[in-house]
Amino acid sequence: MTMTKKIGVILANLGTPDAPTPTAVSRYLWPFLTDPRVVDVPRWKWWPLLKFLILPPRSKRVAKNYQAIWTEQGSPLLAITIQQQKALQAYLSAKNINAQVEIAMTYGNPSMQRAVEALVENQVDKIIVLPLYPQYSSTTTGALFDVFSHALKQTRHIPPFEFIHSYHLDKHYIDALAQSIKVRLKPDEFLLFSYHGIPLRYENQGDYYRQHCKETTIAVVDKLGLTENQWGMTFQSRFGREEWLQPYTDEFLISASEQGIRKIAVVCPGFSVDCLETIEEIDEENRENFLHNGGETYQYIPALNAEQAHIEMMGHLILQKLQ
Repeated sequence: MTMTKKIGVILANLGTPDAPTPTAVSRYLWPFLTDPRVVDVPRWKWWPLLKFLILPPRSKRVAKNYQAIWTEQGSPLLAITIQQQKALQAYLSAKNINAQVEIAMTYGNPSMQRAVEALVENQVDKIIVLPLYPQYSSTTTGALFDVFSHALKQTRHIPPFEFIHSYHLDKHYIDALAQSIKVRLKPDEFLLFSYHGIPLRYENQGDYYRQHCKETTIAVVDKLGLTENQWGMTFQSRFGREEWLQPYTDEFLISASEQGIRKIAVVCPGFSVDCLETIEEIDEENRENFLHNGGETYQYIPALNAEQAHIEMMGHLILQKLQ
């Protein structure tokens, strides 16, 4: 396939602070936690609590967590996303696609506004937005669509665009995920699928994120040929006091040995890039929870990151939008 038209691709993810400091973390968390897609408490009630009671101590605590995972290249999420960007650019070029691949974050930098401006300035004929969220949720994909729409409002010329809604059952995604697990999973390990949680109330309001997670999990389980007692599915990273999707990952890992699970492998299919929630929460904090409560061996299976199969999957999603 050879294309003369220029395509703009936006690889989009949640975001990351610019530095592992309380000030930078606070600056990043404020737009995140004031987004009504994420926290829908009335502004007059939530904002004062967040600003004066929640954000100051939370920013210090989260900054320490970021300091523990920060690399010479900076934030792991941003560094790996840049690798994905370069690899996808090369993949599309090899397919003779005239494309410009940009990175954008829902919160923080590089911003969606900057990505859209770069593509419009270079007069692309079409924009394709690829949210790095396989499973749709209003809290992630929906929030990203909002910032993309806002960015378009700032430009007089709006190119034709495609916004990829989800790809939780895409064949190339399932194949890449299953293969990544297959080469790492040991025969005697229980496989736990851990997804980022959302408040149960959001599901009751119509967010079908849990269904997407279930469908991804079943597709991978079928691909791997696992039996019912060889795997489980949980939800992590809850915030606040209200009920979130259950079962909770941390509680499951603490009590797993009571169910006879002594060796476990954890995979997080909803994370396309390793970040604080996978590196610190899953690979460190929950490893400790499991091993200190009767577990014998624990392995975290990394996100697909910039693996070739993952890049090819992204490429296929883009090519589908060009047919």
